Amino acid sequence: MRRFWDTAAIAPLPEGGFAVLLDGRPVRLPGGAPRRVAHRRLAVALAAVWNAAGGGKGGEAGLEALPLTRLVGTAQERIAPDPAPTVAAIAKYAETDLLCYRAEERRLAERQAAEWQPLLDWAALQLDAPLRVTSGVMPVAQDPSALAALRRAVAARTPLELAALGVAVPALGSVVLGLALALGRLDAAEAFRLATLDEAFQEAFWGVDAEAAARRARIAAEVALARRLMDLASSE
Repeated sequence: MRRFWDTAAIAPLPEGGFAVLLDGRPVRLPGGAPRRVAHRRLAVALAAVWNAAGGGKGGEAGLEALPLTRLVGTAQERIAPDPAPTVAAIAKYAETDLLCYRAEERRLAERQAAEWQPLLDWAALQLDAPLRVTSGVMPVAQDPSALAALRRAVAARTPLELAALGVAVPALGSVVLGLALALGRLDAAEAFRLATLDEAFQEAFWGVDAEAAARRARIAAEVALARRLMDLASSE
C-alpha cells in the first residue's frame, strides 16, 4: 500500500490499553475493530514501525514491512477469541521436536548431544516433559504425558505470546526451543544457533550454499521478531 499518513502516535483507550493512531485515526484489524494493545511499550513500538514504514507519506509500505503489527493483529483477532487451535498447532511440533533427532555421523551427533541435551534436561525438570531421543530421521514415539505437559506449557502463554510462538516454533522446528525462548531460558540468537546446528556443521565442511544461507537468514529474522514481541508483551 502507499503510505497515506504523516504521523503515527498512541492514545490510551477508555476500556484500558492503547491504540495506534495514524493522523488521529485508529489502525484497525481486517475485521474493522481498532487494534488494541495492553502495554505502552508495545504500542510505542508499533507506532514507531508505522512512522518508519514507507519512508514518508506517499511511499510504499506493505504489511510484509510491518510484521510486528501483523502478529499483534493475529493475536487480537484470531487467537484471543479461541486460543485452542493455535495451542494445538504449536504443541504438535513436540511429536517430532528437532532436539530429539540426532545425526548418525559421530562428530555431529556428539555436538548435538552436548548442545541440545541441556535443553531437553531443562524441559524434563522445569516443564515435566522428558522427551525420548533417537538417531536418524525415523519418528520416535513420545510419552503422551510429556506431550501433554508441553501442551499445557504452550496453553499457559498469552495470545500475544502464542502469536510469537506461532512464528518461532515452526522456524526452529522445536517446541522446546520455542518455550525456552518464551520463558527466558534462551535469547533469539542462541535459539537460532541451536536450531541451525546441523547446517553450520555441514557448512564447515562443504562451504556456504547461497540458498541455505538465505533460508537461515529468514529463520533468524523470524526468531528475532518472535522474541521482540515476547519482550514487548511482558508486563511493565
